[in-house]
Amino acid sequence: MVLKAVMSKKIHSQERSEECQGHLRAIHDTLDVLNGKWKISIIGSLGFGKRRFMELQREVEGIGSKMLSKELRELEMNELVKRTVHDTKPVTVEYELTDYGATLQSIISEMAKWGRTHRKRIMQQVII
Repeated sequence: MVLKAVMSKKIHSQERSEECQGHLRAIHDTLDVLNGKWKISIIGSLGFGKRRFMELQREVEGIGSKMLSKELRELEMNELVKRTVHDTKPVTVEYELTDYGATLQSIISEMAKWGRTHRKRIMQQVII
């Protein structure tokens, strides 16, 4: 009877470990796509609607034009951002979240909410 309980416990522990590994793998996959200092900020900005390149560069403080261009290309490759070139004089290029990219909005919103709470908490500790 004791052996059966130990075996059952081992199997259950192994299942939890596999579940945990799958969970962590999915987190790493997400971070691989969103990796870098700027991608989440770009997605956050585009969550408020279409933006032209210079609008994005102004909103995402501190990003250079080469880095913004690189990050937008990678986001486009991962089907999170859509680039639209309008046939105007001069040519107008707009960026927007794809439907797939918009699925990240709830995550980005929760990150912003957590960040506001954390900043407030830390600032209160500094004041004390």
